[in-house]
Amino acid sequence: MPLRDHPRVVMGHGGGGVMSAELVTNIFAPAFGGSTLAALGDSAVLTLGGARLAFSTDSFVVRPLFFPGGCIGDLAVNGTVNDLAMSGARAAYLSCGFILEEGVEMSVVGRVAQAMGAAAEAAGVEVVAGDTKVVEAGHGDGIYLNTAGIGLIPAGVDIRPQRAVPGDVVIVSGAIGVHGVAIMSVREGLEFGVEVVSDCAALGGLVDAMLAVTPDLHVLRDPTRGGLAAALNEIAVAAGVGVAVRERAVPVPPEVANACAILGLDPMYVANEGKLVAFVPREHAEAVLAAMRAHPLGAGAAVIGECVAEHPGMVVARTALGGTRVVDLPLGEQLPRIC
Repeated sequence: MPLRDHPRVVMGHGGGGVMSAELVTNIFAPAFGGSTLAALGDSAVLTLGGARLAFSTDSFVVRPLFFPGGCIGDLAVNGTVNDLAMSGARAAYLSCGFILEEGVEMSVVGRVAQAMGAAAEAAGVEVVAGDTKVVEAGHGDGIYLNTAGIGLIPAGVDIRPQRAVPGDVVIVSGAIGVHGVAIMSVREGLEFGVEVVSDCAALGGLVDAMLAVTPDLHVLRDPTRGGLAAALNEIAVAAGVGVAVRERAVPVPPEVANACAILGLDPMYVANEGKLVAFVPREHAEAVLAAMRAHPLGAGAAVIGECVAEHPGMVVARTALGGTRVVDLPLGEQLPRIC
């Protein structure tokens, strides 16, 4: 339902879909104003003292705190590093805020802090500031985290959703839907015959490898909440272009496909935490794809479609049977509390 029909916040407002967009468009953007915020990128691009900087902030409320492949601490570091990388920035410094629930074990806090430190070291960033707050028992969920980060954008790099143009090749860096299914499997105690491990990772090195081929990458986006479908729709709307995807070209692991079939989910809408989608000029696409596949975090990279002049603002998928279907922006949230 439209925002005006919700007098109170519901879970769908945090899902990265239509309801989230309405919340930002109707409440936050008018309250804060400013042309920089209006760009609505993964990070804000700022000019300060002659340097171009990317700045981003994110909050993490994942449940459970620990899951196959990582924990809330890894997510907090990698999520913010990735938001900066989607502007082409090399992340340098992070802040972190711990919101702790009264009664949480100190050993759990220590494990999360250690995971954050290790993830920061692996990503080549330094945590330089922080804050701690404690809420009463029953008013939190153990630990919530907030991180903010800043990084330097290399000269000649201009990566933003508005730069997508017809003819761009759409590349995804690997298998989709893994993180969301990993969270759901441990949260609900589901077994799919094989352990599904989150793809949580910092993508700065992969982006560097892509920029080494050409600084002229048009768009990068990490498809977290709302999955690949939400990311593609946001880019299509921002640039006023259409996106055509070949459904069979989208890499979906069998375990994710099976889990989604059981749960009634579409893998295109399931969150990722270590993947990116890129819109690359056609003349550079082959070389960029090769560079991605040569990097450990892009070994499964695949071309999944193209940017087109038809149906501006809309994403369509070409099915194996030769038909097409519209891939809408999700309304609310299929899997809540996944990041």
